[in-house]
Amino acid sequence: MAIDYLESILTAQVYDVAEETPLEVAPNLSARLGNRLMLKREDMQSVFSFKLRGAYNKMARLAPAALKRGVIAASAGNHAQGVALAARKLGCRAVIVMPVTTPAIKVNAVKALRAEVVLHGDSYTDAYDEAMRIVRRQRLAFVHPYDDPDVIAGQGTVGMEILRQATRPLHAIFVCVGGGGLISGIAAYVKRLQPKVKVIGVQPTDADAMTRSVRTGRRVILPHVGLFADGVAVKQVGVETLRLAKKLVDDWILVDTDEICAAIKDVFEDTRSILEPAGALGVAGAKAYAAATGVRDQVLVAIASGANTNFDRLRFIAERAGVGEQREALFAVTIPERPGSFKRFCSVLGGRNITEFNYRIADPREAHVFVGVQIRDREERSRVVKTLERHSLRTMDLSDNELAKLHVRYLVGGHAALADHELLYRFEFPERPGALLKFLEAMRSDWNISLFHYRNDGANFGRVLVGMQVPPSEKAAFRRFLSTLGYPYVQETGNPAYRLFLG
Repeated sequence: MAIDYLESILTAQVYDVAEETPLEVAPNLSARLGNRLMLKREDMQSVFSFKLRGAYNKMARLAPAALKRGVIAASAGNHAQGVALAARKLGCRAVIVMPVTTPAIKVNAVKALRAEVVLHGDSYTDAYDEAMRIVRRQRLAFVHPYDDPDVIAGQGTVGMEILRQATRPLHAIFVCVGGGGLISGIAAYVKRLQPKVKVIGVQPTDADAMTRSVRTGRRVILPHVGLFADGVAVKQVGVETLRLAKKLVDDWILVDTDEICAAIKDVFEDTRSILEPAGALGVAGAKAYAAATGVRDQVLVAIASGANTNFDRLRFIAERAGVGEQREALFAVTIPERPGSFKRFCSVLGGRNITEFNYRIADPREAHVFVGVQIRDREERSRVVKTLERHSLRTMDLSDNELAKLHVRYLVGGHAALADHELLYRFEFPERPGALLKFLEAMRSDWNISLFHYRNDGANFGRVLVGMQVPPSEKAAFRRFLSTLGYPYVQETGNPAYRLFLG
């Protein structure tokens, strides 16, 4: 039987726990984009996310006997809090299975709502599998985070409110997408009532399961999913959400980590509120869309979907926002190793502000410096390179080099004469006790670690740069080690930033 989502959304039971959040203009962003950008402020819900809408609508429709037994969910954050709040309102038991890597702030928020927390595994998949085992043992009702018609209908009330609150015709609505529950609900409502309004999904470049699934026509399983925007870090989308997305969503936009960080900063400057990375995806998508299409004088709506972020992450976000909004560029510049070179370099840059300068003497003839320069836009990056090259200062643009942005800028210390046969790799470790020990125990003791860099930025995973001395005759064994380790990795031995500053 086909589901009438318009009726389901209009009759959804969400307002016992959810607020009708404001649709507010973002004045600074609007001026910069040449369009009227409106923010749908779901970050202002009591649990700082839209997720309680779908959770409560699902749970309020359960049979009394099912509610009496209780509910269970698998989640690392916002869905967990939505289910916990709904359970408290309905007076039922709630069990939330969360990865061990879940930051304490989110675990404590769920416990504060009197839900039972079970910590299991490193990922959502591990938590989901454990939740299914508990379902079979205890006959609890599973509340899916996205692939459920009642959850989709609850999230669809966001779209209902947008159309009711808008005072001018809308051009497009930009929605963050993980498993697809929010965009499915919004699109199901908006396309029935105002089909000319574009509904556009926005995903991170390293967590694009829905985009790939729509384009291939089947549910793609990502082998690895980026965790920076942990609220949308989904390896496989839902069956029903894919069906609706294929039918109703107009377009898809992918944005990278720097663009997300820039969007967080943009929203802060307009509202003084700090969105979580997933919560800023809609804004990042609207900015990318305006730049790519050149659309002007239109009304764009971005869903500010959540604000559950760790304070520790703000350092990383602030560092990357400048590059993401094209206000800072990073360069490797070769200058003569003699007194006065730095002064001459600054004079060549003219009135541009230097935001960072890292240097360590390593060669008697020339110096490689890692420098950040304040710019106005992407085109100015090219002009800076041309200016420096014109003055015989060899320059490499590192603004898009992930190794440089994550690690090299903190490691500029000269080349290591003792690091023979060094191989360089970037790894992602789960932020849990024992992860580093597991890595070291898996590695043969005769492979010496020649470089190691790690910084905790408050995420549920850590980024680690490791240099290892592996003789050529041992490379096959080293490849076997990598294949059995179980951590995502990227080889960086040939990266020019490494070669210039560390190799």
